Parts: sequence; C-alpha cells; structure tokens
Amino acid sequence: MGGFFGAVSRREVVLDIFFGTDYHSHLGTRNAGMVVWSSQGGYQRQIHSIANAPFRTKFEDDLAKFGGSTSGIGCISDSDPQPLLVRSHLGVYAITAIGLINNAETLVEEYFAGHGHQFMAMSSGRVNSTELVAALINEGESLVDGIRHAQSVIDGSMTILLLTPDGEIIAARDSAGRLPVLIGKDQDGYCVSFESFAYHKLGYENEYELGPGEIVHVKADGYETVSPAGDQMKICAFLWAYYGYPNSNYEGVNVEVMRYRNGQIMARDEMARGTMPDIDMVAGVPDSGVPHAIGYSNRSQLPFGRPFVKYTPTWPRSFMPSNQAVRDQVAKMKQIPVPELIEGKKLLFVDDSIVRGTQLQGTVSFLYDSGAAEVHMRSACPPIMYACKYLDFSRGKSDMDLLARRVVQELEGDEGQRHLDEYADASTERGGCLLKAICQKFGFDSLGYQSLDGLLEAIGIDREKVCTYCWTGKE
Repeated sequence: MGGFFGAVSRREVVLDIFFGTDYHSHLGTRNAGMVVWSSQGGYQRQIHSIANAPFRTKFEDDLAKFGGSTSGIGCISDSDPQPLLVRSHLGVYAITAIGLINNAETLVEEYFAGHGHQFMAMSSGRVNSTELVAALINEGESLVDGIRHAQSVIDGSMTILLLTPDGEIIAARDSAGRLPVLIGKDQDGYCVSFESFAYHKLGYENEYELGPGEIVHVKADGYETVSPAGDQMKICAFLWAYYGYPNSNYEGVNVEVMRYRNGQIMARDEMARGTMPDIDMVAGVPDSGVPHAIGYSNRSQLPFGRPFVKYTPTWPRSFMPSNQAVRDQVAKMKQIPVPELIEGKKLLFVDDSIVRGTQLQGTVSFLYDSGAAEVHMRSACPPIMYACKYLDFSRGKSDMDLLARRVVQELEGDEGQRHLDEYADASTERGGCLLKAICQKFGFDSLGYQSLDGLLEAIGIDREKVCTYCWTGKE
C-alpha cells in the first residue's frame, strides 16, 4: 500500500508535510519521500528507506534545508522510491502515485518501445511504477490531459498527486475511487491527504472528498475540479476492516465505529445461529482486531480482555523484515502474554482478517503454550479467495498464497476451485468443510468468518459502491 500528503499555502508548510506524511506510516514500510517547492529555491527532494527506521528519524535532518517552502507533497510507499521529479514538455513537476498497474510491461512495450523512451530499471528489472505513470502523463498536451490518458490505459488502480511547475497541487483519485483523496482547509491554504485525521491534527478542517476519477487543481487560495468524477465507485472495503487508521473517515463512515459495528453484527448473527461457544473471554488480535472484538464482546455480553499484548517500540510492523522466517520470529517475539488471563481460560479471538495465515499457527501455539484451555478464532472478514489486483496491500500476489484457496485445493483439488462461492458460505456443506479443515490445520477449537452481507452492513454505504473483489472475484 502507501499513503500521501500534500499542502499548498501562503505560509511555510514544511512541518505540515513532514507530520502529515508521517501520519501515513501505518500504510507502508519500505520507502518515504518529500518534495517541497518555494518561489526562491524551486524544488527540493529527499527519499529515504524506512525499512528499519521510522519516517521521522530519517527526515528530521532534512527539515532545515526545506525552510521557506510554501508547498510540497510527501508519500509513504510500500513499493517504489518516490516522489519523483520529472522534466518533460509539460515542465518540471513532482509526482507520487499509489496503486497497482497490472499491464505495466504491456504499456512499456506498446507506448515506448522503439520511440526513444527509456526507463531506469529497478533491481528486479521492472520499471518504477511512478516513473511509468509520469511517462504516460507526458503523452498528454497538459498535465490534466495526461492524467486522464494514464487513467484510461492503466489496468488496475492509480491515485496520483502532482506538484506543478508553479508549486500548486493536482490531485487525481483513481478511476473507481478505490482509495480516498480528501482536501482540508485552514486560514492560509489547503492540503490533500489519504487519511483525514492527518490534517485534523495539523489544524485543517474537512473541505472536500474527491469522487472516483475526479481531478482537482489545488492552490493556496482555493481549488477547482478540472475533470469531473465518474458515476461508478468501488471503494476498498479493507479500508475499514484493516488498513485504515481508527480516527479516519471515508465516504462519511468512521473506521473505528465501523469496526465496533462489525463485531456487534458478528456476535448478533452467531447468537442467532446458536453457534456461540462457551468461553471465558473475548479478545482482539492486536492491533486492528481489537475494536472488532470490543463490538463482539459488547453485543454478546461476554467479558473483554487482553490476554496478550504486542511489544512494538523496536519492531512496530511485523512484516518489515524481507525474510519470512525473520518476520515470523519477530511476530513471535512481539507477543507478550498475560498468564493470569490465559492459563486455564477458554478464549475467543477476533482478528481483522485471515489472509495468508502465515502467523496464525504461531499465535495459537503461543496461546496453548501459555496455558490456554481453548482457543476460538473469528475473522472480521469473509474468507479471502482472490488476490487483489487493484491495490498492493499484501506481499502475496497469487490466489494460492491465500489460506482459504490453499485449503480448498487440499480438500478437493481443481474441482474445488469451481465452487468457491460455496466454500465462502459457512452454511453450505463445502463451507463447513473449509472451517473444519482450517481448525484442524491450526488447532482452533472453532473458527468463524464474518459474512459478506454482515461486513457490508457494518460499512453502511451503498454496497454497489464497495469493492469486494477479494471475496467474490467480481469487478
């Protein structure tokens, strides 16, 4: 994934961009960058790796060099180093882009082979996605025309921030609105952000939320839509369930409130089915599973507790190391038990989702080793059956990286892959088999998934406007 923040003002905004970008650190762990602009000094840019150190520590020494800048953009990236500075017939501009381009190689061959274009190759040999987006934009007669062109030919999803040659911002939400783009306002100017809480903490107020595919030109004294929003929106449901920050709002729905509601719906439906296990405590898998668990506890009237906590000062994100074995060991080292709340207890845990299942075995073994009598698991999302082809929020790229798909294959081979809808529905025979097989694989005493209807009810907006591809495989 990734996040972004930009500001343009009548005053210096270096600290706004610094803190606003830092507040998106939960969305990425690899690279971060800032580009600032002033009428005297033009552009200044810095990019740092944040794989093993927080954003703040990498950029604090750069702030003095950025002094006097009245506009800029910053990003947290889980993929390519960015923002980039680009020089073309459209002038010099800075760009950051977040999303996924499925047809990158085709675009390189189709648009640029044999025409004198070249790209700086990454270590893997692939092209920096942001550089490719910039090259597509440069095919246009203007920046806005170029953004429209890029959005029309990209298979996938791409949200774009540009810092123009005169220090203004052009913001473009991806064509289906899978990620949010919000504009905030203070007395001196405007900001553009992925997360709304980031600008609230900096003294900006809510001003505008871009629609799908909309392009907005932002200046210090105002903003205007330069390309209107489309009619079809498919905002990612995982914003609320997993990677959105608790304080943020998307399409008017707060993340933390949705998670409480989601847990309540899970408990309500399980009580109605009569499948609620006899347990001593409801707990959340830290951190994003906790509010789902609070909702579950409140509705079921079962006690809520924290039988283990995560130690995060040295390793705030368990997937930061590139080696899976190291990531698993870090995850294990972070889990600190509270023996008095585990020994002899029957525990029900709610996690935000179960994607690849790489750490589930370690978690349940850790709980049993700590003395738990029973461990029941609930997922706040339905079984994930399809790898996302729109956003880069998981290291897994294949459907078979997903736990549910692997288990289906183990149960029924290729024939099972033709019945994924049944496997995703716990009320069917195949759905029951999936739950039983995962319980046996990981040692759970019971397992339950939130239904798709329940998840969409918790989000609370028109379900036709929510992307559910990872569960249904449907556009």
